[in-house]
Amino acid sequence: MTEVGKKAPKFKLMDQDENIISLSDFLGKKVVLYFYPKDDTPGCTTEACNFRDSFPNFKNIDAVILGVSPDSPASHKKFIKKFNLPFTLLSDEDKSVLEKYGVWKEKSMYGRKYLGVERTTFVIDEEGTIKKIFNKVKVTDHHNEVFEALQ
Repeated sequence: MTEVGKKAPKFKLMDQDENIISLSDFLGKKVVLYFYPKDDTPGCTTEACNFRDSFPNFKNIDAVILGVSPDSPASHKKFIKKFNLPFTLLSDEDKSVLEKYGVWKEKSMYGRKYLGVERTTFVIDEEGTIKKIFNKVKVTDHHNEVFEALQ
């Protein structure tokens, strides 16, 4: 179970360039691990572009931003190129990491139930411990909330 004060679950996922990325690659750095439903959709694009626009602030405090969705590396590559995103996107096509972090959940739209990603952000400290969890994220000012949590 993921909760504040516990170690963040380890993972290895493929990035937009098909490199294998591990959470342990970022020990010694603050990590913003944000889970989102789908590349190039309105809410996900707003969230990604807000992180993009405030990226220099995160870089100045030595924080890494990693986005995770069930999209393919090729989809991530297009999304990054289209919106000039300066951070890594990770592909969890089998949803194993989404499940490990507890963000693959039953959702409901227009009365129809389905499984999907609940937009969630984890702030992880330099030792790999979860410092803060943002559940059911509203994208508008989320990047600022996350930045404040890293201070």
